[in-house]
Amino acid sequence: MRPEKPSISSPSMPPVEDHVKPFIIPVFIPHAGCPHQCVFCNQKAITQSEVHAPSTAQIEASIRSYLKYLTPNRKPMQIAFYGGNFLGIDHREIIRLLNVATQFVQDGIVDGIRFSTRPDTITKDRLAILHGFPVSTIEIGAQSMNDAVLAICRRGHTAGHTVCAAQLAKAAGYEVGIQMMVGLPGDDDAGTISTGQRIAALSPDFVRIYPAVVLEHSPLANWYRMGQYTPLSLSAGVSLVKILYLMFQESNIAVIRMGLQATTDTQKGSIFLAGPFHPAFGHLVMAEIYRDRVIELLKASSSALEAVTLCVNPKRISTMRGLKNENIDYLKNRFHIRRIDVKGDPLMPDHHISLVIEHKFRENILR
Repeated sequence: MRPEKPSISSPSMPPVEDHVKPFIIPVFIPHAGCPHQCVFCNQKAITQSEVHAPSTAQIEASIRSYLKYLTPNRKPMQIAFYGGNFLGIDHREIIRLLNVATQFVQDGIVDGIRFSTRPDTITKDRLAILHGFPVSTIEIGAQSMNDAVLAICRRGHTAGHTVCAAQLAKAAGYEVGIQMMVGLPGDDDAGTISTGQRIAALSPDFVRIYPAVVLEHSPLANWYRMGQYTPLSLSAGVSLVKILYLMFQESNIAVIRMGLQATTDTQKGSIFLAGPFHPAFGHLVMAEIYRDRVIELLKASSSALEAVTLCVNPKRISTMRGLKNENIDYLKNRFHIRRIDVKGDPLMPDHHISLVIEHKFRENILR
């Protein structure tokens, strides 16, 4: 029998409105529309694609290959143009790409189109090109809101461009996401947190948080080899992104991705030189958040910690345990606990943790 709910609860994270994450069919257009190469960038390596926009036939074939993974109860689906500066492409090419994707929307196969683009290319004239096409989401590659950092990274735009871009895209009725990076050259923790705060003030619908890593054949790779750039460690990157995640949660902004997408090459290490890359980076961040919440609960307990049971929603068991059981080992050592069990309770709301110590019960809500 589950113990009765306690009258005292430890602090909880505020609720965030559910963000419906669509099934995304990516179409990579590496470096297309980019005026130059940013110091951290090597899109050919990340996307495993040649540096040019794919042909119409290639796009159609790629989309159909992803459609094989559909389930009967599919989520909303969007075709996404990633890897380049979409609105920086020649307008005739933009129309060609949109026409290919639009056909799948008109046929009722997918629900909409999204793309990522630099903030300085979001103008009224460029947005006018989109009229009549089923574009629903625009992702703005801000990366930083510090002009000095942007200059060092050779971005070619300012934080002011991001502010204007977000305002224009929102006013035009698009769902707006903003991408930011941590560990950029010239940046530090305080600057990164300031960037997060300025992005949150723009009230985007969602954000993506990427750690800066050193990729082969990028300008940053040369800086790294010459000792002019030191990337974040994995633990430092996880802890910094954790702060940002919680801050965006406080602002009711969904974080839809943390960490770079793993590819065959990055997993083999053939293009990855250094930095906080991990194929399960987001999992590491959430596991650390879960661990912190349990620490709060254990600190509040005055009983002898012989045995502890942690109850979570079944889909959060691995998050609670941490990678390779790291959370359990850490908690045992810190609080001298003999045994910690993690149990899945299908009645437990998502992101809730209940903690039982002998006959005592505490609850922490993670939302």
